[in-house]
Amino acid sequence: MVLCLPILSSIADTRGNKKGFLRFFCTIGALGCSSLFFFRESMIGAWYLEYGVICFVIATLGYSGGLVFYNSYLPEIAPVEDRDRVSARGYAYGYIGSVILQLVGFFLVAVKPFGIDTTTAITLTFLLVGIWWFSFAQITFKRLPSHFAKDQPKGNIFKDGFVELKKVYFQVRKMPVLKTYLRAFFFYSMGVQTVMLAATIFGKKELQMEDQMLIFTVVVIQLVAILGAWAMAKFSEKFGNFKVLIAVVLLWVCVCTGAYFTHTQTQFFILAGLVGLVMGGIQSLSRSTYAKLIPVTKDTTSFFSYYDVTEKLAIVIGTFSFGFIEQVTQSMRNSVLVLIVFFSIGLIWLFSALLKQRKLAVESQTATA
Repeated sequence: MVLCLPILSSIADTRGNKKGFLRFFCTIGALGCSSLFFFRESMIGAWYLEYGVICFVIATLGYSGGLVFYNSYLPEIAPVEDRDRVSARGYAYGYIGSVILQLVGFFLVAVKPFGIDTTTAITLTFLLVGIWWFSFAQITFKRLPSHFAKDQPKGNIFKDGFVELKKVYFQVRKMPVLKTYLRAFFFYSMGVQTVMLAATIFGKKELQMEDQMLIFTVVVIQLVAILGAWAMAKFSEKFGNFKVLIAVVLLWVCVCTGAYFTHTQTQFFILAGLVGLVMGGIQSLSRSTYAKLIPVTKDTTSFFSYYDVTEKLAIVIGTFSFGFIEQVTQSMRNSVLVLIVFFSIGLIWLFSALLKQRKLAVESQTATA
C-alpha cells in the first residue's frame, strides 16, 4: 500500500474518481473480512491456513487502502475552524461502532447462543463485521460529494498520476511547518501504532492474562478513546494543536515508561485506560492538524497520501523494531524502551514545528504592518 497509494491518490485527483476508489477498497475489505467466516479446517481442507492469511491480507488492504481517500474528504467537508471537531467526531463514532461489534462478538464467544461452537462464534463475528462495514459505508457513499476530473485527461493514467504526485511533492517541500510536522508524525506514529497493535500481546505474554480479560481491556480502551478524541478537540480550540499534541506525546512517554514497570493486571488496566485516552486524542488531532496545514487545493487526496504513507511506513518500522528487539532479548519490556525513543524524537520535531509556526506568524504580522 505504501508503494501503490501515492499513485492511486494522484490518479483519483486527476480523474475525479476519489469516491470510486473508496468504494472499491471498502468492498474488497468487507468481502475479505466476511470470507473469514469459512476459515475452519473442516470446510477449507489442507489449505485452510493459507486461505485465512489471504482473507486477512485482503481485508487489511481494503481498510488501509480506503483510509487515504476517506481522510482526504476532511478538508472538503469541514472549514478550518471545524476540522478538529469533525475529525474527533469521526473517530468517536468509529470507536462506538467498534465497541458495539466487539460486545456482540464477545457475547457470541462467551454465551454461544443457539448451540453454536466456539469456532462458529468467532467466524460468525468476522461475517458480521464485514456486513456492518459494507452496509454503513453506503451512508457515506450517498452523502459524500462527487468529484470530477480537473482537466480533460490526455495521457496515460499512470503518467498523469506521477505528474500529479511530483507537483504535490514540490509543494510540500516549500512548506516548512507541514514538512516538519510530517517528520514528527512519522516518529510518534511508530510508537502509537505499535502500542495499538501489541498491547494485548503484551498482556498475554508478559502478564499471562486470560483472553476474556484482554477482550474486556480492548473494549475499555475503545470506550475511553471516545472521550479522548472529544477532549483533545476541545483542548486544541483553547491551546492550539501543536501544544496539545506535545502534551499528548509526553503522556505516551509516560505510558511506555509505566508499561516497562507493569507487573500486575491492575496496573495493566490503569495503563489501558490511559492508552485509550491518548489514543483517540492523538489520532483525531493528528489528522485534523494535517488538514489545517495543507494549502487550499483540489489535490486533497494526493496530499493525504503523504500522510497515510508516512503512517504506514511508521507501522512497518515500529512493529518490526518491537518484534526484533523482543526476539533478540526475549522480553517485550525491552521492546517498550525503543518506543520511548520514537516518541522522544517525535516530540523534538513537534517543538520544531511549533517554533516554525510561530516564526512564520511573526513574519506575517511584520509584513502586514
